[in-house]
Amino acid sequence: MTTVYCTHLDAPVGRLLLTADPDGALTSLSVPGQKGGRTVQDGWRHDPGPFRAAADQLAAYFAGELKEFRLPFRATGTEFRQRVWAALDELPYGATATYGEIAARIGAPRAAVRAVGGAIGANPLLIVRPCHRVIGANGSMTGYAGGLERKVRLLTLEGVLP
Repeated sequence: MTTVYCTHLDAPVGRLLLTADPDGALTSLSVPGQKGGRTVQDGWRHDPGPFRAAADQLAAYFAGELKEFRLPFRATGTEFRQRVWAALDELPYGATATYGEIAARIGAPRAAVRAVGGAIGANPLLIVRPCHRVIGANGSMTGYAGGLERKVRLLTLEGVLP
């Protein structure tokens, strides 16, 4: 059984739950009420130590001082999900992309837009892997596992929305 480290951080979007593996790589970042978000499990080790860099970078991000996270993270998923998540990692601060654009970036056919949406919705690393930067083809604020209100707050922080 692999040890899972966890900690909570208070943030402008609510209390964050972070998990990490024994190597200190971030494995999830969940927000309260998140669809599919993680909850503390028996046997997890509460220890803020592995999360110092994440805490510092998240504080700088919410203060408007950090535009790119530089953290080790590891998330498990299918090869398709990994490709989608890698495309999310390339979305710059203050920019957005549509689900169709993400599909095109990974070489998936237009018909794969729903599958791309499913992979984005399964992103276990909210905020640090910026799925909030993906919007509907018409510019609408569609789907966000952390809730549309948080998506709007994050995009406002990044200057995408007024």
